[in-house]
Amino acid sequence: MRFLFLILFTLSFVFNSSAKVADTMFIPITTPDAEWYEKISLRGYAQVRYNGLLETNPDLGCEQCDRSWGGNGGFFFRRIRLIFFGQVHPRVYFYIQPDFASGTGGALNYAQIRDAYFDVGLDDKNEFRFRIGQSKVPFGFENLQSSQNRLPLDRNDALNSALSNERDIGVFFYWAPEHIRRRFSMLVREGYKGSGDYGVFGFGVYNGQLANQPELNPTPHYVARLAYPFKIGNQIFEPAVQAYTGDYTIHANRVSPGINHREDLTYIDQRAAVSAVLYPRPFGFMAEYNIGRGPEFNKVNGAIEEADLHGGYITLNYMIRHNEQLIYPFARLQHYQGGKKHERDARSFHVNELELGVEWLPYPNFEIVAMYTISQRRYEDFLMPDNFQRGSLLRLQLQLNF
Repeated sequence: MRFLFLILFTLSFVFNSSAKVADTMFIPITTPDAEWYEKISLRGYAQVRYNGLLETNPDLGCEQCDRSWGGNGGFFFRRIRLIFFGQVHPRVYFYIQPDFASGTGGALNYAQIRDAYFDVGLDDKNEFRFRIGQSKVPFGFENLQSSQNRLPLDRNDALNSALSNERDIGVFFYWAPEHIRRRFSMLVREGYKGSGDYGVFGFGVYNGQLANQPELNPTPHYVARLAYPFKIGNQIFEPAVQAYTGDYTIHANRVSPGINHREDLTYIDQRAAVSAVLYPRPFGFMAEYNIGRGPEFNKVNGAIEEADLHGGYITLNYMIRHNEQLIYPFARLQHYQGGKKHERDARSFHVNELELGVEWLPYPNFEIVAMYTISQRRYEDFLMPDNFQRGSLLRLQLQLNF
């Protein structure tokens, strides 16, 4: 594997200077008679963060958001991504994305696969295609939006609690007309903070245990999504609806001794969501809301139970073009009440949070984000049945795009 990685790295020294190409674009980019190594490209990005400025409560944190938030903090690599991709055949596209900023056992910066999939087109324009492997599950606009392009430093709790790392392994079907596929690509390439091309219609079957986790029950998850980016004058408005259902089995090593739970640790996991996105041309907004049912810790009886959940967010943003620079002021207000199935004891959450920030790209290959967070979080499990934290902090991120 290491030898293969070295070969691909050496032969794929084809950098995209803007680094804002849709990671899901599937339109042939090479001539049919090109050699295989001429069909492989490489791009990527890296993020360095510091969350310790103006911090009022070091006990306030967010495990799913950023593990350097709270506690001792310090400088932190949030992501280090290298992305290998290519149209190796007019109907076959591949995409492999490892991340070198994963942590394990208290140590940092290990390599881990984020995406590893291939698309197979069913027609000459690849308007109908299957995606096979580990990839993002089509649920929620902000979940599908790349962290390289997203304005707030972390995804919202409400929809991201459905899919830690946004990915799973399975088979997904996507359909979109060619002109809409090009529109999806343009919305990323030209700086409008698009999500990439996940089709007008998507349907998938996947394990449901989240990325890089083994399947723990025989019941697959099913997901469906419908979205369409309408042109309205100079603006582009994209509404979407999506839903998924399945059974989720909690990992035994994420269950505290003494807690009450089902013998097989398997619970219903289902959600439905609506999304509305007005792309910043120059003013824009994003709003999403989801409801559902899943496992959640109940501190009254010390048990993991099936419970209702709900929550969403709204983000206001503006795009300023100044010479070759891009500036995006933004604000996000979010709320979530429910469990997080992938955290210890399916932790119970009640989150209210306001974020005010600005992203500045002085060059296409470098960007700076400053974001002030005002947060109120109740997150409780069997070991911490009474844990309410509130506070504020200034968060900074420097990002390299190549």
